[in-house]
Amino acid sequence: MSRNFPIISITGASGAGTTTVHKVIVDICQSLGVRAAFVEGDSFHRYDRSEMAALIKEWERTAGRAISHFGPEANLLSELEALFQRFGKSGSGRIRHYIHNEGEASIHGGQPGTFTGWKDIEAGTKMLVYEGLHGGAKIDDIDIAHHVDLLIGVTPIVNLEWIQKLHRDQNERGRSVEDVTDTILRRMPDYIKYIVPQFSQTDINFQRIPLVDTSNPFAERDIPDPEESLVIIRFRIPDAFEMRQLLDSFEFSRISRSDSLVIRGEDLPSAMRTILSPRIEKLLRDSES
Repeated sequence: MSRNFPIISITGASGAGTTTVHKVIVDICQSLGVRAAFVEGDSFHRYDRSEMAALIKEWERTAGRAISHFGPEANLLSELEALFQRFGKSGSGRIRHYIHNEGEASIHGGQPGTFTGWKDIEAGTKMLVYEGLHGGAKIDDIDIAHHVDLLIGVTPIVNLEWIQKLHRDQNERGRSVEDVTDTILRRMPDYIKYIVPQFSQTDINFQRIPLVDTSNPFAERDIPDPEESLVIIRFRIPDAFEMRQLLDSFEFSRISRSDSLVIRGEDLPSAMRTILSPRIEKLLRDSES
């Protein structure tokens, strides 16, 4: 863990909903007047889109197994760990951006599916916030979780995760259902081996559960609304007083286990602010002491 310059990591698979936590943390930082560096996990992919497409075919032909962004071979995990280590000590480091689409290309001046150049984190940055696939990864001699001060997991039940990914990739990236389904299948071994174990390391885990039938996620056209969902919030180190306060703050909430609180889906953004604000403030106070 760092201390001089706090690091917050939001980890979750593609389509999990990590952007919701990202937006809440952006709002908290703005309200506190704190300059934070926001790092996308995609920016630490090893290959651009065309290189990755070629490698997928080559691996399936020669290696007898798939390569995916969920696994270590397709990512710069040593470089990501080095960034966390360096930032935690000095508040410095180098980051880049992955250009997802034409809209981002017009902003960053590159082609979709490629990376911008590396650039230094701005001077005066007090905190780093990572959002991506490997924010709590421990793989061989790489231990990214060790450098994180607050590790947040976002992991809806898998059918909902697939629905969210299908919806996003079709509507925002123009991909077909068949193409997205092939990606889900190809990534499954790496998902089980490298993504799922991170959720046992998280300080706080948010898991959304739909209250509507999602038996066949590949036939669903719409993402279940927050009002059609419950959320389980699991704390690695639960505080009984905080749990009771949260229980009193949200209608229809309940404590399902000593470390788990269940709330309505529509209360999730407010619950995130309530839970994360004091933790972020404490990290910043400790960094100044």
